[in-house]
Amino acid sequence: MMTYYILIGGIALISWLVSSRLKSKFKKYSKVHLRNGMSGAEIAQKMLDDHGIRDVKVISTAGMLTDHYNPKNKTVNLSEGVYSQRNASAAAVAAHEVGHAVQHAQAYEWLTMRSKLVPIVSVTSSMSTWVVFGGLMLGAAAGVGFGFYIAVAGLIMMGFATIFSFITLPVEYDASNRALAWLKQKNVVSQEEYAGAEDALKWAARTYLVAALGALASLAYWAFQIFGGRD
Repeated sequence: MMTYYILIGGIALISWLVSSRLKSKFKKYSKVHLRNGMSGAEIAQKMLDDHGIRDVKVISTAGMLTDHYNPKNKTVNLSEGVYSQRNASAAAVAAHEVGHAVQHAQAYEWLTMRSKLVPIVSVTSSMSTWVVFGGLMLGAAAGVGFGFYIAVAGLIMMGFATIFSFITLPVEYDASNRALAWLKQKNVVSQEEYAGAEDALKWAARTYLVAALGALASLAYWAFQIFGGRD
């Protein structure tokens, strides 16, 4: 038990450190202004055009680090700090989100798998812990009765979220690789600007890795609570 809490505490600390580092990196590279003067929105549109994607719109969305690609309505949503800004951070984020649009257009298998899990995870992720806990309260720790099966059902729900977290990793890393490859091949950014974009995306990817490890640790903990007390 103590080992688990130490592990979770360590993951939480690493997550905080990575998140803080990510914010500092984006702040640093937001001061590296692009020589071509292009905004995040213009870079996103150019990358879409270069890949022959005509049915995706680039729009602005409120908030900070709220950038995402929506496959349902085919929109690249760029936060206020990216859409109109003209720096290395904005270039990195804009190209990364378009990387997801390219994945969608090319039916990238990992993105397809993740998209299929979205409806399931959106329902199960918020209630899985409560289902497991409720099952344990009904006697699952003893390995008998209806409560045990309820807890196992909750664990399966939690398992979907964990699988989703790990499937997200290749999706995010691939989107960054596509973004960086395009930025370099099309000479959209200078060498200094490229280095900043690469570093920023590297730290962004690490947040997903830490999240996946945290989900796995949580799944292992609850699995032990359910099965560990059985004879």
